[in-house]
Amino acid sequence: MIYKIVHRTTSHYRYPVSVGKHVACLRPRSLPTQQVTASHLEIKPAPASITERIDYFGNLHYFFTVQEPHKELVVESRSQVKIEPASKAPSQCELSWEDAVRLLPKDRSAAGLAAYQFAFESPRIKLRPEFAEYALQSFTPHSSLVEGLLDLTARIHGDFRFDKKVTNVRTTVDEVFEKRRGVCQDFAHFQIACLRSLHLPVRYVSGYLRTHPPPGKPRLIGADASHAWVSVYCPGSGWIDLDPTNNVVPSTGHVTLAWGRDYGDVSPLYGVIQGGGNHVIDVSVDLEQIEP
Repeated sequence: MIYKIVHRTTSHYRYPVSVGKHVACLRPRSLPTQQVTASHLEIKPAPASITERIDYFGNLHYFFTVQEPHKELVVESRSQVKIEPASKAPSQCELSWEDAVRLLPKDRSAAGLAAYQFAFESPRIKLRPEFAEYALQSFTPHSSLVEGLLDLTARIHGDFRFDKKVTNVRTTVDEVFEKRRGVCQDFAHFQIACLRSLHLPVRYVSGYLRTHPPPGKPRLIGADASHAWVSVYCPGSGWIDLDPTNNVVPSTGHVTLAWGRDYGDVSPLYGVIQGGGNHVIDVSVDLEQIEP
């Protein structure tokens, strides 16, 4: 699959901004199954300076400064990505979930050490006994890790309702659990909280979702917008991606942008400004399949 992706963010300010310093995380990752064949970032007004840096998790960030007065900032990322099917299926991880928890601290491989950091709390994800209790309904004694992951993903999809009006980027996992509503970011955070409360390593993945439903069927949630899902580490087998918003295992229809401990590590665009007053942000994403 080859996709052309246009991710455009427009900030409208009530008053002129004299100086703005921003960070953009908008270039898809290069992976064994995902090749970035083109990538371009366009910013208006043109920045006075822009630099690139690879963060701790391997994501590319752009740091830029706009120094001329402006009442509108447009940041547009254009990428072309080729995606191939994964070489491993989740079923190739044959460990029980208890063995996965037990083996992780003993795993001294580079992959195991890198995964272990995702087993703990992060700024936006706190661990709670009630999250573990919810997860344990799927992770019965001696059951396989994969079976538990798929069941938990299906339960979140069934128990929680997609609703754009009840949460925002500052909504906590506790609030999401109480309301049982939210968006893909909330469901990913909640699933991570559940799994980390069982001492399993899980990372937050941001990206894009392609949908092409059959006639008369609704589009999958997350289309034409940034999307989020989770990735769980199985010692000896690698990472297993899961999309609780749509109850699917991500494949060639998901484009990976970045990953981290939670949304705060991979926010597509953030920064500080001088002036501006109240402002409104419009985000649009166009994901077009140009080759099968």
